[in-house]
Amino acid sequence: MGETEHTVASIGFHVVERILLLLVALMTICGAATEIYQIYQTRSINLADILLMFLYTEVIVMVNVFYTGKGATFIYPIFIAITALARLIVLQSKDMAPENIVFEASAILLLAVAAMAMTRLSRSTA
Repeated sequence: MGETEHTVASIGFHVVERILLLLVALMTICGAATEIYQIYQTRSINLADILLMFLYTEVIVMVNVFYTGKGATFIYPIFIAITALARLIVLQSKDMAPENIVFEASAILLLAVAAMAMTRLSRSTA
């Protein structure tokens, strides 16, 4: 591949990446607005709603990190996974077998340890 083709491909992928990130941000904002409207309609807030709002916030933060280049982009998907697992436990804990709750809680612990290790590693190399 020539230098010109490489430059055009690089610019093209960069533009596609930015458009998709903008689309993700807009969809996340619409999802959060929908959730807020549902909370307003039912006039009640529960823990699952709060955890869902954290998920929306973490996605927005992840998009911001991609746009600004500030921060460790690989940490935020781990935070999203931790929050999603916590939300799953909250929503389904009454119907789940106890060992499944332990497995999911163990997955949260493993993800937390991984996030801590990656954060410390990125700080020591910076």
